[in-house]
Order: sequence, then C-alpha cells, then structure tokens
Amino acid sequence: MDELLGSLNEEQIKPVRDTEGAVLVLAGAGSGKTRVLTSRIAYILREGKASLSQILSITFTNKAAGEMKERLTAIVGESDTKWICTIHSMCVKILREFGDKAGLKPNFSIYSETGRGNVIKKAFNALEFDDEKILKSAKFHIANAKMLGLDPDAYARRYRHERGIEDAVAVYEEYDKYMNENNALDFDDLLLRTLRLLRYDRETLEYLSDKFKYILVDEFQDTNAVQYNIIKLLSSKHGNLFVVGDDDQSIYGWRGAEIENILAFDKDFPSAKVYKLERNYRS
Repeated sequence: MDELLGSLNEEQIKPVRDTEGAVLVLAGAGSGKTRVLTSRIAYILREGKASLSQILSITFTNKAAGEMKERLTAIVGESDTKWICTIHSMCVKILREFGDKAGLKPNFSIYSETGRGNVIKKAFNALEFDDEKILKSAKFHIANAKMLGLDPDAYARRYRHERGIEDAVAVYEEYDKYMNENNALDFDDLLLRTLRLLRYDRETLEYLSDKFKYILVDEFQDTNAVQYNIIKLLSSKHGNLFVVGDDDQSIYGWRGAEIENILAFDKDFPSAKVYKLERNYRS
C-alpha cells in the first residue's frame, strides 16, 4: 500500500479513489471524514487529474477550513489553498471578481448580524413604524426570505395570507434599498447574489463550472436550498461532486439546513455512488 492510502482503512480508500462523477459519503462522527476529504484531494493531485486551483473544497466553519488546509499542506506541501474555504468565503471571492455583473462594485461592504440588525432598525424608523412587534416580525421574515432565496415581491406573494406581512415586507424593501444604495451585503446576500449571478450570467457560470473540475463539500447535511443550488450550478460542467454528510444529524437546522438535500442526493444525481464510513475512531 502506498504512503498516501496506507493510513486509510478499506472503506475510506474506496471513495478516495472513486474520483469521477457524483459521490455521496455517509459518515458519522469520528469516522475520519476529514481525512478522507484531504486524502481525496491529495489523490487527485497525485494522479494529475487537476491542479489545486481547479479543486473547490467547501466547509461550513473557518475552523474546519483551516484544519483541512493544514492537513493538505502537510500531505502534499501545497500552499495555494485559496479554494479550500467556507461557502461564504467562496461567495466573497466570486463576487469580488464578477460582482459587477450582479450590480455590485468590487469594494462592497459585508455587514455582520449586528450591522444587519441596525439597518433593519433604520428601515423600520424610516417607515415611521413604532410598534416593536413589527420590528421583531420584520427581522424574522427578512431572515426567512433570504434563507428561501426570495426577494420582497416573491416573499410577499408566497406569504400573502400571513398576518402583518405587508408591514414586514415594507421593512424588507426599505432594507434592500439601503443595502443596494450603500453597496453592502449581509451574509445571506453573499449566497443569494452568487446564486443569482450563476443563474443569470451564462458567461460567469461557464467560466467557473469549467474551472472547478472537482468539488468537495463537507457537512453536506447542513446545506440549505440556496447553498445546494450554488453547488449544483458550479458542478454542472464536470459533474464531479463529492459530498460528505451525516444523515442522522443537522447541526444548522435553525439556519434552514435541509436534511432532504442529503436524503435526495441520488434523485438529483441518479448515477451517484454511495459509500458509508461506519468505523468510529473516537470510541
């Protein structure tokens, strides 16, 4: 057994070497999924299938991205790990380069959750509302709308029968207006603007989907609808999408994560191969 694969067990080696097409790995806690992800990237590099700049590896926390970069650097000595990143960081990179096609200037600002709350309060005050229940409702509905990928008009139509929706949507519209005028995005906007860019700008989609020959996604059970649609678009050219997730948990459910994404993966990718990592190294 060679040095790269020698540290893996038999069930880990199979998805590492199965590099082409859609692959789903069901992996519980302690099963070595991060090792599998980094080993797979190293294997692709060693076999000459792609350069590191042609591999996109998405995680959901900065800590996980940092750990993956460290492991990969230790294995292959590569230091150009720009595209081993969180999905939000990936979106920032894409929008900095192609945002002009989405109506953004490259120096756009990114607002924190606190900053977003402050702007919602400004929008609330600009409309001369004074009922704190409207403010609370607006915050909820704006977050929900962005999670669903809906602009104010589309959201108003979907929830037209909900009590007080007109006032909440009015705040949403004012919020959107402020953000656009100030060339600013919140964290949800990073995802939404990237998705819209890929959907409506054919040239950008073709460039990026051709660039990334292999896409790997960690903690796939924690993706929401917007994130999953971005991933599907980016993998539309080569179709080499490798996702790892635990179908027994979804730690970001409160952020709109959809466990259905992992359960229905083989419906979106009928030829997908499925592997299970069942050995727990933490026990």
